[in-house]
Amino acid sequence: MPKNKKQSGPAKAVRCIALGIAALAVLVAALLRGHSVVLFAPKGAIANEQHILMLLTVGILLIIAIPALFLIYFTAWKYRESNTKAKYEPDIRHGKLLDASVWLIPGAFALVLALIMWPATHRLAPQKAIAAQAKPLTIQVVSLRWKWLFIYPDQRIATVNFIQIPVDRPVQFELTADEAPMSSFWVPNLSGMLYTMTGHANRLNLIANTAGDYRGRSGEINGAGFADMQFTARASSNDDFNKWVSNVQSNGGHTLDSAEYNKLLIPSEKNPTTVYPAVEGDLYDTILMKYMGGHNHGAQSE
Repeated sequence: MPKNKKQSGPAKAVRCIALGIAALAVLVAALLRGHSVVLFAPKGAIANEQHILMLLTVGILLIIAIPALFLIYFTAWKYRESNTKAKYEPDIRHGKLLDASVWLIPGAFALVLALIMWPATHRLAPQKAIAAQAKPLTIQVVSLRWKWLFIYPDQRIATVNFIQIPVDRPVQFELTADEAPMSSFWVPNLSGMLYTMTGHANRLNLIANTAGDYRGRSGEINGAGFADMQFTARASSNDDFNKWVSNVQSNGGHTLDSAEYNKLLIPSEKNPTTVYPAVEGDLYDTILMKYMGGHNHGAQSE
């Protein structure tokens, strides 16, 4: 092999890897330019902590992955068929230090991740109430095919595919489903996701720190209308929230009674935003009671 090729081999590999990483970074930056990636734009306390954990985890894993990928490429390059000077030593025995490092280094990284994730998992549990001076706002959520029904039990109103919540006030969602496959409730800018299931009440807590409209969706593929099973979560000032509640209550529309609810149960797609100025009885509890024989009933506790 010519001398200049031998000298340029490792350097060429390093240059190719560096150029590949730079090209990938430029491509990602170009694709994301002018777009808001919700996972990188947290607007609530829970989502912000999850965002930090995600970046920290990726950074720790890259410390392992980048050298490992380089060693894989380097090994393949060094022992390529055309390199006649590479020694074939299938029976070679490595020292104890190398054997120990193969296990200890990944184990140390796994331990670091465990020490970070274990307390964070308990601290950010969806069922855990958020400490705040303001009284939590309760919203009951029913996933249907293929739309979201939101009931405000204290305000005695309901909406379809739209919610409004106050900024800096904890919100407790009580989640269930009715005559629908298992779905997952998710507002990426504000929190993680949690499943909705028939006959079971799940609980998710979040708080919005910035006013704005955020896209909510089902993170679980659940049938033909999955792609359009979305809703708007609007975070506003407390005064604007109270005005919105008053406007809904004086809307003069249909009361959400059993007849109206049976209409909502009919599978439909691309449903428009709907508001109900009144809710008849304890509709949410009635929905849960329909499935008492098949599942455990009651909201999850901390």
